[in-house]
Amino acid sequence: MSDAPVDAVVAPRVTPVTSEFDRDTAVRAREPGVYEARLSPGWAIGKALNGGYLLSVLARALGEALPHQDPFTISAHYLTATVAGPAVIRTDTARTGRTVSTGSAGLFQADGNGGETERIRVLATYGDLAGLSDDVRTSAEPPAITPLEKCFRPTDHPDGTQSVPEMARRLDLRIDPGTSGWALGAPSHRGEMRGWFALADGREPDPLSLLTAVDALPPTGFELGLTGWLPTVELTVHVRARPAPGPLRVSVTTRNLAGGYLEEDAEVWDSADRLVAQSRQLART
Repeated sequence: MSDAPVDAVVAPRVTPVTSEFDRDTAVRAREPGVYEARLSPGWAIGKALNGGYLLSVLARALGEALPHQDPFTISAHYLTATVAGPAVIRTDTARTGRTVSTGSAGLFQADGNGGETERIRVLATYGDLAGLSDDVRTSAEPPAITPLEKCFRPTDHPDGTQSVPEMARRLDLRIDPGTSGWALGAPSHRGEMRGWFALADGREPDPLSLLTAVDALPPTGFELGLTGWLPTVELTVHVRARPAPGPLRVSVTTRNLAGGYLEEDAEVWDSADRLVAQSRQLART
């Protein structure tokens, strides 16, 4: 049975700013469907802002604009490099129903000539994760990851925290030694990356932070022997459940590098051994 369209006036949601992540992904309504954001340099890798962080900002705006709050599936195309500072997000509601709603959003920044440049364009379907059935039939299994206390922190770099990406200071990442050979000059060439993900200030995971988690680990290209960060062309995330409290396990793999592009498939598992998010992105070398 398809959803019948419904018309409703939805009061703006108020998101309490309780953590650095909430503060840095906050949006403010300028007018119906249009939101202002101030993108934080704290989520940069080199000069570029992380694609997962930016997706979380856009997802928060869509969660304000649509009658449903949780992203079920969200796809982003990264058009031009996004920089820290002010941005405008313009949303458009394509359809609303009883159980799901669909909309799009674009993130724009000033171009320095009195105009605007679109940086990212998103299409997403939202619903209520709490209302989903608890029937799970899966052949997927949690990844085998070294215990958290035996994994490497990016901030353990021998040259100090100034030698790690700015974003690493926002996160409590622990990289599995089995996928850390690249850091020692001995990549495995298997195209795998595994690790534990949490926010450094202790904020518990939620659907929005899952969008950051899928893009937070070092690129699998490092374990293929590549150097340098790989810009994201497109990223699609499926959020499957609200995560339980505690650190998340993230596994990312790539099977095909060709023509200067590679795919990365990510799975995110919560502390209750549930597969809470899946993603695929296309990145260029």
